Amino acid sequence: MTAWATGALLLLGAIFALLAAVGIVRMPDVFTRLHASTKSATLGAGLSVLAVAVHFGRLEVAFLALLVVAFLFLTAPVASHMIGRAAYMAGARLWEGTVLDELRGHYDLRTHELAGRPEEAPAAESDGEAGRSGSGPDPGPAIAGDASRER
Repeated sequence: MTAWATGALLLLGAIFALLAAVGIVRMPDVFTRLHASTKSATLGAGLSVLAVAVHFGRLEVAFLALLVVAFLFLTAPVASHMIGRAAYMAGARLWEGTVLDELRGHYDLRTHELAGRPEEAPAAESDGEAGRSGSGPDPGPAIAGDASRER
């Protein structure tokens, strides 16, 4: 019985790892790639570690496996967030199908702080065009002459 459970967990883990790889290849920009790889790969690795715990069937191994799964589930989203934030600060282009860029106009690239919360957005951005350009963060006055980043 444990052989079937181990095999099922390993198979599910491999399927999620494969989905993560496909997501990295098929997604259009760095942010959607991060989403695909973080969620699927974390679940795939977690299921594989749980398969190890089921296979050995010892309390010590199960405890360590649960610690590893907890570590993965706590650190992978944080790492993904930091990579996404670094990509945003570096000016990574958004996919042209991106509907909303909530940080545009609120993020200061020089100090790396939020200038204001999105609910404090000026009324001029409520015309439906806010965030549709797909050009990444608002560069501020540091590179204001860069025509590729202006609306």
